[in-house]
Amino acid sequence: MKSTKAELKTSPSTSQVQPSPPDVLLWETQQIGLILAQRAYELFQARNCEHGHDLEDWLQAETELLRPISVAMSDEANRISLRVNIDGFSEQEFKIGIEPNNVTIVGRKEVSTAAGAEGGTAPNQVLRSIALTSEIEPASAVIELESGVLKLELPKVAKTKAEALAAGAGTVR
Repeated sequence: MKSTKAELKTSPSTSQVQPSPPDVLLWETQQIGLILAQRAYELFQARNCEHGHDLEDWLQAETELLRPISVAMSDEANRISLRVNIDGFSEQEFKIGIEPNNVTIVGRKEVSTAAGAEGGTAPNQVLRSIALTSEIEPASAVIELESGVLKLELPKVAKTKAEALAAGAGTVR
């Protein structure tokens, strides 16, 4: 019997990644959220507790603490493909959660004290939630990490014939 999962061509530097359980991912997300909130509050205090800049403080905290990651999404007839650049993070340093309409990536890179003592350090955490354009089958997802790029093949939920007809009935021609 042939596997129903989407198949990716793998190279020796490619590793399969398993999604994390939702409770583990929630814990990691909350921890990063607390760190962001603490830094945003420090920025608020540095401004002599002047109100009205909460969004600015939060975005500044994100800029200082979260590494930006780029995402490319391709929506095809039967699947969604994602390519996420998480260069510098090993498979052990990030977690990924897959839900029917969302993908969440949380990671924390350990920074050596010698590197941190040199001065300006780059942000060592990622937190990214990616809203999907269609509902997918999380259990059938294929996730691989290759050369700093996280590749996700996410099969879409198969629509019944009635659902497809109902969706087409609303189109104007």
